[in-house]
Amino acid sequence: MENKERYNHLNEYYKNKFGERTLKICIDAGFTCPNRDGTLSSSGCIFCSEKGAGELIKFSKLHISEQVNNFLNSYRGMRANKFIVYFQNFTNTYDSLENLKEKYDAALVSDKIVGISIATRPDCITEDIAKLIASYADKYDVSVELGLQTSNDNIGRIINRYYTTTQFTTAVNILRKYNIEIITHMMIGLPKESFVDIKDTVKFINNHDIQGLKIHSTYIVKNTVLASMYYNKEYEPITLDYYLDALTYVITHVRPDLIIHRISGDAPKDLLVAPKWNLHKKWILNGFAKRLKDENLWQGKFYDCNINL
Repeated sequence: MENKERYNHLNEYYKNKFGERTLKICIDAGFTCPNRDGTLSSSGCIFCSEKGAGELIKFSKLHISEQVNNFLNSYRGMRANKFIVYFQNFTNTYDSLENLKEKYDAALVSDKIVGISIATRPDCITEDIAKLIASYADKYDVSVELGLQTSNDNIGRIINRYYTTTQFTTAVNILRKYNIEIITHMMIGLPKESFVDIKDTVKFINNHDIQGLKIHSTYIVKNTVLASMYYNKEYEPITLDYYLDALTYVITHVRPDLIIHRISGDAPKDLLVAPKWNLHKKWILNGFAKRLKDENLWQGKFYDCNINL
């Protein structure tokens, strides 16, 4: 069995869906977050950077349409002619319906755009917002990236997430009512998290109508609450070996139909505090591929629908 067949890679999924390699264009649409603007909190999640995970967005200071056009004009690769606009940082459904539509529309400036993906929080999904997002499905592939991180609400409080698993379930049900594809986000190595918590999060994900999964380790960036905890010796990041152990468990126990959107996170080198191994993506990818091959493992090998009920 080839490594690419051992789990459902996003690239292969896109090739099958769109007929060729398809890339994401990351967009900064100028949103904020109820966990940042004082509605729920002003400090945000303890791991969230000042740019709300948007450090690698290339043209973030420009208007949305200019961000997309500049990316397309600067992209000289011949390996992709189709693109998905990805509203990435902060909470991209946290605004009035009128403003949301204006921002989403602004990104759809080229025939090369085949999809729209929107990252948000579960508590910022409503019926009206789901209807708006679904209205793009006639012409575009539509998906929502829904934060979860962990199914343990006690850890959710520690990381200052400010939403519950009940709210997550409600958001999933609303989105799936309108046939919107959902990608959820799982983090490994959160403060006070045990391996049992990781197992429980996998069960929680398996029990929800989710189509895609993003997984990465908890890394520390500058000017965050988590960085302060690290400097005060209140938090110690996990090792690469532990992450590979946990990642192997997750992949072998999740549903075999899930599309795996990523298995590592991209922390900017100039902002990363720890762990330093997070800078070496090949260590993660190659180490994980070796484990799967050496132990003859694959996605869902140990998945049992009967124990996830």
